Amino acid sequence: MKTRMQLLVLAVSLTALPVVLQAQPSAHYAPGVEGIKAATLPPPGFYVRDYNYFYWANQINDANGNQVGALSPSVFTYANLPRLLWITDTKFLGGFVGLDGFLPLIYQKANATTPGGPFNGNNFGVGDLFAEVSLSWHTKQFDFSLASGVDMPTGNSPTKPGPTTEPGLGYWTFMQTAGATWYIDEAKTWAVSALNRLEFNTEQRDTEITYGDAYTLEWGVSKSVCKEADLGVVGYYQQQFTGDSNDQPLNRVAAVGPEVSMMFPKQMLFVSLRYNYEFMAYSRAQGNDICLTITKRF
Repeated sequence: MKTRMQLLVLAVSLTALPVVLQAQPSAHYAPGVEGIKAATLPPPGFYVRDYNYFYWANQINDANGNQVGALSPSVFTYANLPRLLWITDTKFLGGFVGLDGFLPLIYQKANATTPGGPFNGNNFGVGDLFAEVSLSWHTKQFDFSLASGVDMPTGNSPTKPGPTTEPGLGYWTFMQTAGATWYIDEAKTWAVSALNRLEFNTEQRDTEITYGDAYTLEWGVSKSVCKEADLGVVGYYQQQFTGDSNDQPLNRVAAVGPEVSMMFPKQMLFVSLRYNYEFMAYSRAQGNDICLTITKRF
């Protein structure tokens, strides 16, 4: 049990969290939901993780990274995502086989001055269903993870191009994930982690637009300040690497911020809180996000 609990301390990430963010409609996955030790999966067992993700922005940038002042935007998203994760005792290629999935609940509010007139949207609903299979390895100084998942267009989605607050994106996305956490010292008090994702999108129903495929990197550097707490710096970079079918410019964004994580051994509970400030954005909103994550092992 002690070994399992020590590994649970390292389980900051479940390898993927796709959620809807209409300020950046080309990707199901909203960066910023994972942080320090993001590539580390927990040991065999059943877990429930509840993500509380907040994103807000009052700026939209053009293809050169400059603010488009005439839009006067205000964007806010809150996503609650209770996620079920089962890491089995079964091994494949030496790694533990895992299964996870979720159905997000999303509230979105957006206001902007568009060429077609003012847009004011306010919506709450069920987003797109996600399911995934993973493999995870744990060695003396490294944790590794691989995963393959799919977003299914189960939520209400846009019926025409343009601003929207619908909770679903209306297309299938196939996501591949690979990551590693490196513990620099033998006592594992220092850790560096990187998690890479590729998203491949299909055509959006109703609009018949195919949004460009996207790459996401989430990284973190952390230090254990005691047995129950870690402090660290996290960040992300996300960009399209193929274009939209309607010839929109490629979008990209980068962010950095702090994280604190705590474990409560008696309750088998893990809590993390991170903030990301987006310091660069092209052809999309530039804002801030906060994610409060609570993990419980059963």
